[in-house]
Amino acid sequence: MDVDTRLLRSFVAVAEEGSLTRAAERLFVSQPALTRQVRQLETLLGAVLFTRSRAGMALTEPGRALARRVPSLLADWDGMLRETKGAASRAERVLRVGFLASAANESTPGIIAEFARRRPGWRVEMRQAAWSNPSAGLADGDVDAALLRLPFPGQRALRVAELLEETRWVALPSGHPLAAREGLSFHELWDEPFVAAPPDTGPWRDYWLAADERGGRPVRIGAVTDQPDDWLSAIANGYGVALAPESAARFYARPGVAYRPVSGVSPSRVAVAWAPVDDGNPVVRDFVDCCREAVAGPR
Repeated sequence: MDVDTRLLRSFVAVAEEGSLTRAAERLFVSQPALTRQVRQLETLLGAVLFTRSRAGMALTEPGRALARRVPSLLADWDGMLRETKGAASRAERVLRVGFLASAANESTPGIIAEFARRRPGWRVEMRQAAWSNPSAGLADGDVDAALLRLPFPGQRALRVAELLEETRWVALPSGHPLAAREGLSFHELWDEPFVAAPPDTGPWRDYWLAADERGGRPVRIGAVTDQPDDWLSAIANGYGVALAPESAARFYARPGVAYRPVSGVSPSRVAVAWAPVDDGNPVVRDFVDCCREAVAGPR
């Protein structure tokens, strides 16, 4: 019997948190999606792993037996994957860097150039991820480092160095009445339909909807997209508006979409992230230093 490690990770989160709600927040997935994963694992194993009550999720005897073994199993698996992929990268002298959308904005070319200067013969392979993968492959060990927007799934298990903040703007159809304004207050957008990330991204989706900054108003979803091009098309076609980093106005300008400053909503934060196992990796360390220095600017 083959069991997806994703199901085991979901099981561990629920077992440790004792709550579907807290486990879903920790994993940055929706609670219904997490419930489905737990049930799928129980079906595969032919055992009830939790008893459910208003007090939370309590492990059954089979659940406790599984909980004793799974953390070490996952740690061994993750270590093996990172070791194998890392060996391949070192052999090819390639640093794999995941990123979302505009990465570290205009600093990205300078980061790569400085890394090439420090590490002659090495190259940076930039891998763009979909919004359904907010850790850009880092949580799965597919990349050695990542340039990300905070918060992201699995953040607590990784090393994170914040690089910069930028204000959040709104992207809206160029024909929208609010597009004629020079700037907007966020409360003016509360009743607008929004273009959102997929539901399974959980709190990541909520962050870009600013769900906690709406004064309790529910969010209206006009469309769901997973890629920048689809996101832009949905906005241009009038399906909704969307919060975006200020830099999106430079990196994702297109006919039919207008960007305007928004007050009353928290800024977006950009960070470089890496796995704890790479704390002693000099190549990853050099890349992190390049990120910090590029953002800090000349001394």
